[in-house]
Amino acid sequence: MQKAFLDIFNNILGSVREPLVVLDVNLKVVDANPSFYKTFYVSPEETKGTLIYDLGNGQWNIPRLRELLEQALPENSVYNDFEVEHVFETIGPKIMHLNARRIYQDETHPQLILLAIEDVTESEYYKRDLEKIVETRTTELVLARQEAEKRKQTAEDALSEIKNLKEQLEEERAYLKEEIKLEHNHENIIGKSDALKYVLYKVEQIAQSDTTVLVLGETGTGKELVARAIHGSGKRNNRALVKVNCASLPSNLIESELFGHEKGAFTGSSSLRLGRFEIADGATLFLDEIGELPLELQSKLLRVIQEGEFERLGSSRTLKVDTRIIAATNRNLEEEVRQGRFRDDLWYRLNVFPITMPPLRDRIEDIPLLVEFYIKKLAKRMGKQTGIIPKSVMATLENYHWPGNVRELENVLERAMISSSGPKLHLVDDLNKPFAYLSKNLKTLEAVERDYIVRMLEQTHWKVSGQNSAAQILGLNRSTLRARMRKLDIRKP
Repeated sequence: MQKAFLDIFNNILGSVREPLVVLDVNLKVVDANPSFYKTFYVSPEETKGTLIYDLGNGQWNIPRLRELLEQALPENSVYNDFEVEHVFETIGPKIMHLNARRIYQDETHPQLILLAIEDVTESEYYKRDLEKIVETRTTELVLARQEAEKRKQTAEDALSEIKNLKEQLEEERAYLKEEIKLEHNHENIIGKSDALKYVLYKVEQIAQSDTTVLVLGETGTGKELVARAIHGSGKRNNRALVKVNCASLPSNLIESELFGHEKGAFTGSSSLRLGRFEIADGATLFLDEIGELPLELQSKLLRVIQEGEFERLGSSRTLKVDTRIIAATNRNLEEEVRQGRFRDDLWYRLNVFPITMPPLRDRIEDIPLLVEFYIKKLAKRMGKQTGIIPKSVMATLENYHWPGNVRELENVLERAMISSSGPKLHLVDDLNKPFAYLSKNLKTLEAVERDYIVRMLEQTHWKVSGQNSAAQILGLNRSTLRARMRKLDIRKP
């Protein structure tokens, strides 16, 4: 059989281009084709009958070849694409794919081994060079991508900053538009009384500094006008006076109004919102009715006043601002501190430079000037020619106590203008009647509200929310009722 196979090998496979070698069961070379001799620079004389590992003075003693012939092939009749990489002394480095097949004399006794050798050196080296090129190029692309991402991030950061500045400008623009729509009591502070002159003197003293100012006074005296006068005479007057009325917003919204919020910070917050402190960065912030600020927010306000920094709702990023604070209140903050409704440290921070706006009853000599101003303003708005003020009317106005101060005066004059058909002004309000509010038996609105809420809580056994609760009877949201309870210092006994 071996001779027959060799005849076939010589006659048919001799022309095969890839190197072929035939081994016996002892791994000695029986024969090889011309391509084998040519590729590996060996002759038939030194090849035939030689153990394959001894070929070329032991150059074929390759561990991977031993692994194929002694381990892999005995377990398999055929083993293809077994890669061997080896450096030959005569021909240099070679990368070969070996395909081995056992040829049996019968089913149990192998007779010969056919070993086909595919030289893939050039293609493998090309592949490896290509892989290196690809790897190098990939690294370059990764670095280029990282650099591009850095530039993109820088651009995005710059765009974000521009967006924030744009939003700040838009917020300020919207705020200014709202302010323009407002009809202020005065274009400036009107009066010539000594009490008012002293207020204006203090305004001139403090205007050019960044000192925090606390404007005190009864409702309707014109505390906001004092704030506007300070801002208008100050070094920040190139920006808007940003205003927040701490009494006009629910306690759950005042924090967002002051400090802003991130998108998704709470239910309904569908976008980023800048707070008044951010809008007033570099400008002046007027905190009207500061005495109404919830106790839990006073510490955050104190931090802004002391350190100039805060966080938006829903964000941990600290923002810094340069904002001048002017606060106003009609409450006695010292008494609020004693009652535990206002922080003493915040009170000391606000009360750096207090200015008290006198009530109208203490500046009677200003009433004629104020009346003249309002009559002209109202006549122009209503398209009337009414402008004559009888002495009796002026005397009545000067003798009235004016519990609502300048604001009440404007309302009285507006009602008079509406009802006056001729050139003379006729009062509608009876300002000569006794002042009912001076009665000792009459409670303040706040006291009446407190008594009524306490009565409802007692009737519901201090059940604040839910069915048959005080909130349901009063028609209030439970958070609103709790806020009123805190403000009025209502506690369960």
